[in-house]
Amino acid sequence: MGRYGKLDYPKLTKTGFLLGVALVAIGALGEIVGSALFGPLPGWENMLFTDLEILGILLGLLSPFVFGIFLPLTE
Repeated sequence: MGRYGKLDYPKLTKTGFLLGVALVAIGALGEIVGSALFGPLPGWENMLFTDLEILGILLGLLSPFVFGIFLPLTE
């Protein structure tokens, strides 16, 4: 057992990255499909989809670093 308990780093890395990709896809598709079906979206919806894209990019980039490199090296 390591310092952080029994963590499955490869699984956490893949899951975090795929969650980030899913958030980017939902944000992008939401803006594209929402605008195509309903016309101009209200400001809060545009901000929601933009925030999903930003969080997805951050999660997709940081998850491999944290769970694939940083935490295994600190054990």
